[in-house]
Amino acid sequence: MGLSDVSIRKAKPKEKDYKLADVFGLYLLVKVNGTKCWRYNYRFEGKQKTLSLGTYPDVSLKDAREQLTAARGLLQKGVDPSAYKKATRQTRLQQVTNRFELLAREWHIKQQAKWTESHAQRIMARLETHIFPYLGNVPITDISPPDVLKVLQRIESQGKGETTQRCMQYCSQVFRYAVASGLLESDPTRDLRGALQPFKVTHRAAITNPVEVGELMRAIRGYSGEHVTRCALQLLPLVFTRPAELRHAEWSEIDFDAALWSIPADKMKMRRDHVVPLSRQALAILADIQPLTAHRSRYVFPSIRSVTRPMSENTLNAALQRLGYLPTQVTPHGFRVMARTNLDEVLGFRFEVIEMQLAHEVRDATGRAYNRTQYLDDRRQMMQVWADWLDTLCGKGL
Repeated sequence: MGLSDVSIRKAKPKEKDYKLADVFGLYLLVKVNGTKCWRYNYRFEGKQKTLSLGTYPDVSLKDAREQLTAARGLLQKGVDPSAYKKATRQTRLQQVTNRFELLAREWHIKQQAKWTESHAQRIMARLETHIFPYLGNVPITDISPPDVLKVLQRIESQGKGETTQRCMQYCSQVFRYAVASGLLESDPTRDLRGALQPFKVTHRAAITNPVEVGELMRAIRGYSGEHVTRCALQLLPLVFTRPAELRHAEWSEIDFDAALWSIPADKMKMRRDHVVPLSRQALAILADIQPLTAHRSRYVFPSIRSVTRPMSENTLNAALQRLGYLPTQVTPHGFRVMARTNLDEVLGFRFEVIEMQLAHEVRDATGRAYNRTQYLDDRRQMMQVWADWLDTLCGKGL
């Protein structure tokens, strides 16, 4: 006859677990704590086995019998129902844990030690905006080249050529991380070469002509805005660091006696410590601003709104525009181009000395990267000559 819903509901716990038989090896195990569990006893390859089918009433009598029918069907095909259930569970688990977004975030965490905080935030922001809404919940094993192409073309259609290329690079790195983890056999983006419109890199605008450099320096000296901003704007051409490095400069990094600014690795793009020799002009600017900010903030150039934060990344851009310079003419990052070009072509300093001061990776004849103090004496001389040259351009009114 088998069981009925009434007999199942009336079954009460006893001093020991006991079974209520149904049909074809299906039974209900009633435990001493009152839990009622569905079980199916069967033989596979000569061995007695038991398959768990859930608990009552979450799994009704009808549901349990349907699972029994499916399990018996597997046995007729020579498949072990318990092994099949385990494999199915693992597949579902993989589909959850191997979603693109989870793997991308895992990859991002592992890479953060190589990046500055702002660079890491920029990468994640692009992924969250352009990639995750479309591929985030898809198991990485199910993503095909056309799937990736469709997402990238959506970005491309917005006229964001650089963002498109960057997002493809990020996706490729996530896929290669999955390959290294044994989840994929190959990177789907490798088949997308030529599928997107070519993107021409446009370098940040910079002024390099000495006559125009002199005009720019005179304009900066005449800046009438916020004094902290004026000092930052005056110092940046003298040190030509990346703007973010200047904005995050802290007083503890400045050594007036040694005339050095020591930037820790976690603030540098290349994640290596860097030192900047300070010219007399640079020291004078720092000495000018020290009484204004050193007693109230750890930052040399704190935010106007909060002394616990550094100057905003938009402040220097806005200051240049206030002086009449459009972003197509010059940007804060452009001072690096200005220095590199003129230190080489006009002042004649050696390539490796310039590159070391720009915090670019420079290797010796054996392929080893130079350390942060390499060519320090030469760099001290170069930074003073550079500051004097800017003064000359500014004063001559060329």
